[in-house]
Amino acid sequence: MEQEIQNLKIADLVLWTENPRDPIDSNAKDQDVVNMAMNDRSGLWQLQKLADQMGDYYDFSELPIVVYEDKKPVVYDGNRRVILAKISKGLVTTKTIIKNLPSIPDEIPCNVCKKDIAINSILRKHGTKGSWRPLYRDQFIMKYKNNGKKSDFLIIDEATGIISTHHKMNQGFVRDEVFTPSNLEKLGLRINNGKLESKHSMDVLNEILSDLCDKIERNFLSTRQSRGDVFGILNDSTKHLISEDEKNHFIEIANSETKTEGQKQDTDTTSNSTQDKRRTRRTKNTEQILFGKQLSLKAGDVNNLYRDICDLNDYYNINLSRLTRSFVTLIRMSLRLLCETASSECGYKDIAGYCGRYFDDAKKTLTSDEATLLSTQNVSKGSLIPLLHIGAHNYTASQNYEQTKAVSIILGAMLQFSHNHK
Repeated sequence: MEQEIQNLKIADLVLWTENPRDPIDSNAKDQDVVNMAMNDRSGLWQLQKLADQMGDYYDFSELPIVVYEDKKPVVYDGNRRVILAKISKGLVTTKTIIKNLPSIPDEIPCNVCKKDIAINSILRKHGTKGSWRPLYRDQFIMKYKNNGKKSDFLIIDEATGIISTHHKMNQGFVRDEVFTPSNLEKLGLRINNGKLESKHSMDVLNEILSDLCDKIERNFLSTRQSRGDVFGILNDSTKHLISEDEKNHFIEIANSETKTEGQKQDTDTTSNSTQDKRRTRRTKNTEQILFGKQLSLKAGDVNNLYRDICDLNDYYNINLSRLTRSFVTLIRMSLRLLCETASSECGYKDIAGYCGRYFDDAKKTLTSDEATLLSTQNVSKGSLIPLLHIGAHNYTASQNYEQTKAVSIILGAMLQFSHNHK
């Protein structure tokens, strides 16, 4: 049997823990996958949006792709639809209610096939038609098609984190036209034997990449603007940094996920004596991110401010080595402005009315880790308003980045009630 349409019980279907949308521990249960999908840190699941699109009934025209593993039917494609089905049948639970669930039968038709057919079908459906961003596509191909061989795009991200932490860097033209071998060479970078190598210290490299991100995010470099001129669009100060290191030897950049604070990269014994001793990037905090996840808000001032604050936070994390803790104050003050703008749009005279209306409902949607962070940082219904005001009135106290993240998480949860994109 290569592939066959079979009616399978919703209760028997097993959600795929290796879903490229958001992989999870292979020992995870269906409930764990659902919890992750509802939390939606990646912003890729959007279950409520799918439920709204499906209408009143389950559409049989799009079949889940199922592969039997250890005699269990694993859903390789169609996990979002199956999650909605499991929710509607009470097979899994959610903290947040999914509205407008379609009517779904106890059994649904599935395309049952071999694993290689499933992988090819998924890649054709998502990877070549543009529904996956380039980084996710490359990760999928590396894992399931290329026997672990990584694309240059993936190598660059694993070494620097520049693509996964910057939404606008994860574009086809960045992969195909910006990070070409010739452009990397102009930036003092190259890929050699599957590793990213640099002529720069990590501090200098962070400045170069930060400038490049800024130009792409502000559309100074795009398919319509300065196309291909990666070096030319950089600030003069950045060009000077690149020129200063031109005679340095290339040295491998360690994988960004394995670097820890205080570690130092080995230097080539033949390297130029003027080359800076290299320091590793700070390890990215994978516990919690600003706002807890990527939000999908309705268009307007609130959404614009939210996106700008995310960019501000990205800039802070990329440039940790050269910024002071005082920079966090700017992020904290931005959160207050965001809350004030949301309050005004909802018709409240001040943020007290807005927070009073949405705090309790928002708190119920938090994960246990998020709730713990709020507790340890003393963020509560009573303290939230003073903490939002603290950025403007207490310069030193507002430098607590973990507390700022905690404030952003509950604010983000409130925004999903008041300004969620329908």
